[in-house]
Amino acid sequence: MSIVYGGPGPTMLATTPVVLNTWPFTAATDRAYAELLRPDRSALDAIEEGCNICEVAQCDFTVGYGGSPDSSGETTLDAMIMDGDDQAMGAVACLRRVKDAIRVARRVLTHSSHSLLAGDGALAFAKMMGFREESLTTPYSTKLYLEWQANRCQPNYYRNMINQSTACPPYTPASVDLARPVSESWIDATNHDTIGMVALSSAGHLASGTSSNGANHKIAGRVGDAPIPGAGSYADSTKGAAAATGDGDVMMRFLPTYQDMGNGVHV
Repeated sequence: MSIVYGGPGPTMLATTPVVLNTWPFTAATDRAYAELLRPDRSALDAIEEGCNICEVAQCDFTVGYGGSPDSSGETTLDAMIMDGDDQAMGAVACLRRVKDAIRVARRVLTHSSHSLLAGDGALAFAKMMGFREESLTTPYSTKLYLEWQANRCQPNYYRNMINQSTACPPYTPASVDLARPVSESWIDATNHDTIGMVALSSAGHLASGTSSNGANHKIAGRVGDAPIPGAGSYADSTKGAAAATGDGDVMMRFLPTYQDMGNGVHV
């Protein structure tokens, strides 16, 4: 999913604002577009507000709190926001106990010299920025976790472990290669890394962003594509912006949204 654009310049005519996002999360699209129609708001503001709508609404339970519990039963969040004018970005990975991941990512962009904060450090930063610490677990996510345990923790994302297909972790590493077939994947329309969003302002500025609670039953500590520039999303105001969704572990290997812009894709 891409916006291809020639970029802002001193003689640029007014541009029609555009918002695109993965999956039919129309409330997020509408909120982001409404931000773009306000003269005092930017493409970055549109991304932050649009993605946050899905975090609050728990879109498909693949965004925000209360979904995709990891192998320990906890929901953690990944998010990123990127300014297409200079590729400045802020991101959080494996963020615990704070619901507004995209807003924390925006604060990483505006209030730090770093690009990505992770884990307990991201939580500490979020609290410093005034965000409330609270559980991301809900009755629904607890139900998902207990059902997974009752099913002997199947499916899971471990490889080359003894009893990984018949029991719950912890496991013992196998002495021989027990790798599953390459074609075997648990990622589908109900289990994926999302939301990705791109926005073009009337002034010709692009931004992109992502927010996700990752893959269902992921190994605790796993980071998806959402906070990785060029994987979940990428923005360059001289070329365009792109966002992707799907198997984040594959996307991180190939950086499809960065390549989308580098290859000059046309849509």
